[in-house]
Amino acid sequence: MSDLLAILYPWNKAIHIMAVITWMAGIFYLPRLFVYHAEQAQTGDVKDEVFRIMEYKLLRYIMNPSMIVVWVFGLALVFTPGIVDWGMIWPWTKAASVLAMTWFHMWLAARRKDFAAGNNRLAGRRYRMMNELPTILMIVIVLSVVIKF
Repeated sequence: MSDLLAILYPWNKAIHIMAVITWMAGIFYLPRLFVYHAEQAQTGDVKDEVFRIMEYKLLRYIMNPSMIVVWVFGLALVFTPGIVDWGMIWPWTKAASVLAMTWFHMWLAARRKDFAAGNNRLAGRRYRMMNELPTILMIVIVLSVVIKF
């Protein structure tokens, strides 16, 4: 199995990177949709329905599949011999950041359900503030992998 992972390494890495790009696009965009939804729509109006559809499709058809692909191919990279040295700090900071990003994804999914049920309790300002978290996590992940500190 490890020989196969080594042979497929460039493909696994390429697919992982593409999935990260699509996942991050959604992670950055969904909270912005929530900002506008919270500030510009009233429960039950036309804007509310449009935002609900956009949020659902973004999460269901782009973000969820992308996150799954990120995890599957990321784990394939982790199990490829010679790629990760767990004696260094960088795999741990990356792993912690990816777990935090996954938590954020789940938090966004829960907020989408709140909007869908007409129960959003957060203001646009809170969504703006929460939108900073994935930027910080992305910086930690990229520096961890590239600099390997």
